[in-house]
Amino acid sequence: MLPFPTVPPSLDWLLGVLRPCFRAPTYRVFTALVVGMIAQTGRHTVCGMLLGAGLGGVWHHARAHRFFSTARWSADRVGLALARLIADLLLPSDAALEVAVDETFFRRRGKKVFGVLWGYDGSVNAPKPLQVGWGHCWVIAGLVVHLPGCPRPICLPVLLRLWAGKGTVTRVQLARTLVELLARAFPDRTLHVVADGAYATHVLRGLPDRITFTTRAAHRSVFYGLPPAPTGRRGRPRLKGDRLGTSADLAARTRFRPCRTTCYGHAVTVRVAETVCLWYGVFGPRPVRVLTVRNPAVRGKELTVVTTDLASSVAALVSRYARRWSIEVAVFDAKQVVGAGQARNRTRAAVERTVPFAMICTSLIPLWYSQFGDPAADVAAYRSTAPWYTTKREPSFEDMALALRRTVIAARFNPLRAQPPTAAEILEVQRAWASAAA
Repeated sequence: MLPFPTVPPSLDWLLGVLRPCFRAPTYRVFTALVVGMIAQTGRHTVCGMLLGAGLGGVWHHARAHRFFSTARWSADRVGLALARLIADLLLPSDAALEVAVDETFFRRRGKKVFGVLWGYDGSVNAPKPLQVGWGHCWVIAGLVVHLPGCPRPICLPVLLRLWAGKGTVTRVQLARTLVELLARAFPDRTLHVVADGAYATHVLRGLPDRITFTTRAAHRSVFYGLPPAPTGRRGRPRLKGDRLGTSADLAARTRFRPCRTTCYGHAVTVRVAETVCLWYGVFGPRPVRVLTVRNPAVRGKELTVVTTDLASSVAALVSRYARRWSIEVAVFDAKQVVGAGQARNRTRAAVERTVPFAMICTSLIPLWYSQFGDPAADVAAYRSTAPWYTTKREPSFEDMALALRRTVIAARFNPLRAQPPTAAEILEVQRAWASAAA
């Protein structure tokens, strides 16, 4: 049997939950690549994962490439199993799931790469007309949770879909598919979905009642009153009431009330005007709540939040929309820390698996840290080496990744082994600690 990298018992326990998603040989490769993805400090390509796992001179690189291109496994099945594990470890048994939906762009090169297109890349530091790139557009759905010792919300990506471009299934339809997959995986839970204004289209009509959707409305959006009671006359009853106008018209005739809530990690007092009506162009006959939010600290700006959740408080709804930003942070961490998108696959199966695999690794890191990490010790150690960071109160995602990386590398050195560590092993540990101290 080919050599296999040493996996820390804590990480092996988490990965064991995902074992039913793979056949035995495929699971071995999956575990090795996860270890390599976490331990790698350089390029996170497929061959880089092998180097990170310490198998660069042991396994042929084709074995790792076949895992993405020809092996039989489903990224959706792994993502749903990970979602169940997240719900079991971090949420009460009867709590609703908060799902954040967004899209991101990964730049690629080459004409023979499957699924590449010209798309909007918001990460480019340039005027908006120049933020265009050649690559892949992915729609992402993640669970928003709170980790022990970390007051800020964190998004754990679980499901992804590759958008094929104009003339195909739209990104909103892909997002709805991901949400419905999660709903079928959790038939006894309510799902609170939150997304930005780009996902406010008629595709959202007909969602089940236990799936609420919170999004942002544009200034030109038009709202209508609730349908009047049937008159008893012949003909179809009215599906919507009188035209109420835009969000500005609603705010002009509605009284603003103060609301104390938490937004982006800070307790703030905002003023909110609420109207129950219909957003017929998006949700059809389903009633919605339109919240016009004004922050007294930021003059001249209003935020119009529309939600199908008729039960939650106004403070909870405003805070829920603010927590949508956690998926933006998760995508940034996946690209900058985990190296998502650095793999250079070209075939369809490999392209459709490498980014979801990297996002799964991204979610495994905070999940592992929530069970086996030490936030207080990590923050204290960081502040002792960098005392000028006086505002650091909780570990960042990079701190979590470094803690797991040290654990993975330390597991390679078995204290019961008689042989002393090699020069390469000593150098690898020194690089890991140097990366942690940087």
